[in-house]
Amino acid sequence: MLGNNLKWCREELEMTQKELGYVFGVHESTVSGWETGKDIIPLKKLIKFCNLYNYSLDFVVGLSRQNDKHINIDKVDKKVIGNNLKKLRAKLNLTQQKIANECMISQTTYSNYELGLYLINTLSLYTICKRHKLSMYEIIK
Repeated sequence: MLGNNLKWCREELEMTQKELGYVFGVHESTVSGWETGKDIIPLKKLIKFCNLYNYSLDFVVGLSRQNDKHINIDKVDKKVIGNNLKKLRAKLNLTQQKIANECMISQTTYSNYELGLYLINTLSLYTICKRHKLSMYEIIK
């Protein structure tokens, strides 16, 4: 869903892939890759897109069918996200390995997300939110 919604939003803004690429400092072929699902837009770039054009993260990635809950995110803090992931996992009574398996990543990688050593990637965040019926904002805010 992510690529199709990103493309829809870009087209609604009457922007070309080249113009959106300019905004992000990437080549238009990179934007094309995001839109076709060949590549996944990095979380910071996704948030920047949503902030600049007032789109909801959940709408752009396909977790919501309506663009009615945009929340501006001033700073992406991997420590805050890590703590939120840890709290969520405890609330759901899941192991790191279980969530890592859902995301098709290693337990070590997931652990590094929780520790705030790495910023969670967009696909893993989407997978967690989709699987557990959450908003991305619940984890990144």
